[in-house]
Amino acid sequence: MSKEFEISMVGELTFFLSLQIKQLKEGIFVNQGKYVCELLKKYKLDNAKHASTPIASSAKLDQDPEGKLINEKLYRGMIGSLLYLTASRPDIMFSMCLCAHFQSSPKESHLTATKCIFFDTWRVQKISVYGILKGEISFLLNILTPIMQDIR
Repeated sequence: MSKEFEISMVGELTFFLSLQIKQLKEGIFVNQGKYVCELLKKYKLDNAKHASTPIASSAKLDQDPEGKLINEKLYRGMIGSLLYLTASRPDIMFSMCLCAHFQSSPKESHLTATKCIFFDTWRVQKISVYGILKGEISFLLNILTPIMQDIR
């Protein structure tokens, strides 16, 4: 990169705003694996079972008037963390926005749905790698193929 751009900082950029950055000859690769691990520890979800999808496609969230209220600050923090995570995980956007509708009065059912999104982020944290190759965004296939085989 220093051949194409004038670099004034000391050393190579490896971590910036919770994005891990790997610079190779083939391109620049970015992921948020470390951020996902920190989130799971923060919300005490690091020992939980992982999910196969962010939210079941048949799941319907509603106001749940009879549901038990939960801590709004905790719920909003989780939603905010997931929102930042969508920078490298656009696939969780729909599920996260669905849960975000209930920030004013979150119930246990909403928290459960939000936790499912976190469990899914744990499952795919290693394959959320984006590469910038010759100006195009693409997946780093030589890393993804062995990981995908391990998940199956």
